[in-house]
Amino acid sequence: MLKTIINAFGNKCPNCNKGNIFEKGLLHFSFSFPKMHENCSNCGTKFEKEPGFFFGAMFVSYGLGVAEALITYFICMPFFEETFDLRIIPIIGVVILSLTLVNIKLSRIIWIYMFKDYSV
Repeated sequence: MLKTIINAFGNKCPNCNKGNIFEKGLLHFSFSFPKMHENCSNCGTKFEKEPGFFFGAMFVSYGLGVAEALITYFICMPFFEETFDLRIIPIIGVVILSLTLVNIKLSRIIWIYMFKDYSV
């Protein structure tokens, strides 16, 4: 299980754990949409199994965003006097916006790993 998590965060193919899923790493920032390989360069595993395969990755991305918002809230909460101070909302917004590209990549990687035994 730990090896699977390390390989997922390392942008590795779920089948052979050697080829990369995205051209750049998980934490590479650019102003364009992340480019993803169609097949693994090592074993040839096809990452997008069918058209619309990554539609479900949106829900994973939503879950990641909610988790990030809650973690940010609990980290910021001791610095404010009230239980829910409205000044926390912009901080949460900045955190979520700054992690958008990581969420896109990570949600697709998680989605691929969820269906790694799925064959076409």
